[in-house]
Formats: sequence, structure tokens, C-alpha cells
Amino acid sequence: MNLRLRPTMLSDLDFVISVEQDAANLPFITPWERTQHEGAVRFPDFRHFIVEAGPAYERAGFVILQGCRNPHRSVELKRIVLQTKGQGLGRACVRLLAQMAFRDLGAHRFWLDVKSKNERAQALYRSEGFVEEGRLRESVRSGDGYDSLIVMSLLEHEHAALVRSREQGVA
Repeated sequence: MNLRLRPTMLSDLDFVISVEQDAANLPFITPWERTQHEGAVRFPDFRHFIVEAGPAYERAGFVILQGCRNPHRSVELKRIVLQTKGQGLGRACVRLLAQMAFRDLGAHRFWLDVKSKNERAQALYRSEGFVEEGRLRESVRSGDGYDSLIVMSLLEHEHAALVRSREQGVA
């Protein structure tokens, strides 16, 4: 799959907002204001990327990492939002981001939280080696109620073992 991440530019923010506001994505994320995205583009602790995919590397979504300068070497996958579903793009992005977190950013721990209703994403993260650490019960408003967040993480040695097993054709 042709996939690459390029740093988000301020001129990309209309696209970013439109992907966040898409009805297929809204139930699973808490959208940001434009100024929050602007801050993530500018602030060195964040990495804000446009996901480009396909033969012509068309914009397919965006991702945000946070904690890139964390002294505890704990990098958060803050947001992954894609337009295309069910074609392996999410898995390819998660693998690329894990590689970036551990290899390029020197992370010891790569973590995220995911809404409990987002079972598809949870299954993807589990299949990529993420382990559930706990739940923040009813911590985010969702429609007229609340949803819980599931905290998941992947440690450096776990990631290294996964990469080795993939290279040996085991996983």
C-alpha cells in the first residue's frame, strides 16, 4: 500500500476539520477547534501529519502524536482520523506511527485512549499488540449520554518482539 505521512500545513486545516466533522467519524472522536489544530501544528511536543495514500498519494486523513518531547518517553497517539475505512489504511498508519514513536522519537511507551463504543478500533489496536491498561468510566460526553475511554499501550520491547515475529513470518 502506498502510504506516507507529511507534516500538516496550516493550509491543510480545512481538510482536517472536514474529515473530523464527517458523520462516519464524529461518533468516535471528540473534534477539536481549529485553534487546537493550529497549536498542534506549531507546538514542538506534537506531530500533526496528513495521511497520504494510494497511487497518487491523495489526502486520506490525518494523525496527531503528542508527548514527542515527553521526558518519560511516553508518546500518545492523540488522534487518527481516516476517510477510507476497511482497506487496511488504519493498520498501516498504526504500524508506521509505532515505528516513528519507537525508532524516531525514542519512546519507551506508545499509548492511546479509544472510546468504548469504537470496537473496530479496539480490535485493530489489540491485533497490533496494544494492551488495555484501564478504563476512564463515562469520561466523555457522547450525544445525550457519556462514553468511557479505554487506555491502551504498547511498550518498546513488545513492539520490537512484534516486528521480529513479522519479519520471521510468524505474525
